[in-house]
Amino acid sequence: METSLAPTTGWLVRGKDGRLTAYAPSEDAVLRWTETRPGGPEWTGPDVLEAPGLLPYLSIAQGDDGYVHLVGLRRKPLPDGRMNTEVVYALQYQSGLGLRDWYAVGSPYPNDPALSAQIGPPGAVVDGEGSLHVFVRNVGGGVCGRAQTPNGKWNKWADHKGSGGIGAVHSALTDGGLLEFALPTADRIMRWEQETVGVKFVRADDVPAKAQADSPAAVRTGEGRLSWFWHSAVDGTVDGWRPSMGSPITLGSGTGTGPVALLRTHVDGHDCTILAHRDTATGRPALAAYPTEDESRGASWSLTGDPCVGAPALAVDGRGRVVMAAFGVDGSLRVSRQKDEPGLALEAWTRVG
Repeated sequence: METSLAPTTGWLVRGKDGRLTAYAPSEDAVLRWTETRPGGPEWTGPDVLEAPGLLPYLSIAQGDDGYVHLVGLRRKPLPDGRMNTEVVYALQYQSGLGLRDWYAVGSPYPNDPALSAQIGPPGAVVDGEGSLHVFVRNVGGGVCGRAQTPNGKWNKWADHKGSGGIGAVHSALTDGGLLEFALPTADRIMRWEQETVGVKFVRADDVPAKAQADSPAAVRTGEGRLSWFWHSAVDGTVDGWRPSMGSPITLGSGTGTGPVALLRTHVDGHDCTILAHRDTATGRPALAAYPTEDESRGASWSLTGDPCVGAPALAVDGRGRVVMAAFGVDGSLRVSRQKDEPGLALEAWTRVG
């Protein structure tokens, strides 16, 4: 498995049948591992899903129907010898089954391959109506997006403005079905949000923070609310913010790189937000948790497992246990599950394929 153009999280998803699936981008293909039954522990894979021209980056979005959308960038030669760069996606209906053919979503610059080559890696999210939205950083450091209509057709690319953005766009969906997306700059995080369900977005309040490129991520933490987390570009700590806060807060002393994996679930009956990242000093996965929207209690980071590449991922398996997954430096999938005991202690890591 080759390292992504930019690390991503969210690559571990649970299907409608309760089985977990892990995805990893590779040059010209996607690698996939699938649990043989809900809760494991056995897996199949890696299956090699061919994707000619696909760059080693993958954004994954899942709708309420359980369908998994794989979104990436593809480069293919044009008849005149130039390379064309475009956003593409493929759809998986059920765990372990084949993908539908890769579909070209295109680029905001369809007639200029040189500009298309400069767009950022895509972010993707499925809205409450089941429509897929994709967003890319454009050549000016703003954001362009394209979305399906409810009947499956695609709207034209829209320019959502902004400037100075770095890295990839991250998007998320509130429990009310409204989308938000964000893109960091050198001194703030730009945000956009919806006032009503659809394809129109407005600029929201920027987050006053210096974030590492590609690191922002969001999770639902309250009714109609998302909380955003990222790695500080100053010292690598995990910082968090939501609109009700004036300034961001730092969650513990752990430092890391890449995106922060997020999961909201119950631990011992308590509503908790769980965070994971790749530790800067050791390269190992690190895990923390705190009561949702009660940051005053802080978060304590614990190292676990062997050094990894990319960013770890979090999910809840078919037995209701928290699962943490990461890719070892040898490219193998490593998985650890929550122990059947109080608290958030993890079992020993196992190597999958």
